[in-house]
Amino acid sequence: TTMADLGLPLVMYNIPGRTKVDLSLESTSICAEHPYIVGLKDATGDLDRVGKIRSMVGDKLLLYSGNDDTSPNFVMRGGDGCISVTANICPEAMHDLMVAALEKDAELVQRINEPLLGLHDNLFLESNPIPVKWAAWKSGLIESPYCRPPLCELDPKYHDDVETALKAAGLFNFDLNEIKVPQPANGLAFGTY
Repeated sequence: TTMADLGLPLVMYNIPGRTKVDLSLESTSICAEHPYIVGLKDATGDLDRVGKIRSMVGDKLLLYSGNDDTSPNFVMRGGDGCISVTANICPEAMHDLMVAALEKDAELVQRINEPLLGLHDNLFLESNPIPVKWAAWKSGLIESPYCRPPLCELDPKYHDDVETALKAAGLFNFDLNEIKVPQPANGLAFGTY
């Protein structure tokens, strides 16, 4: 609670897959009493936890899924939303997915989520944010797939997997490598492609 004592809203992050430590239900409940601890991002993948946490903390904490692949079910079981990697590439679809999950519209959830399933998986082929940076670049959202050291760009062996997932999500239906970019007559570059 030391960071929350600074007086800024804080969302706890439970990701035992990276930290090797699981924030227990009891500790979560204790932390929920702090006025500046406002939420929990749960990346355990355990969908039964959301109901247990909700029963212990009520509405004292916002409960966010930290796993894109299970986030609709997390929300339909009592969560409030997700903190998403996939949303960096297709924010509107993820927004609509969360709204449908909050409304517990299972049919609409499935219809929205189906084209995103490949992204949910393939954006984690390497350490985050490497694949999502490459996908954002490939989709034309950013100018470079560059990641700060010690990270590097996405291994070329994964390019086809991520590109296939982007196409399945409807983010582009063409090969960006086939686009012919006009060059100005004076030899000066214009724009970033």
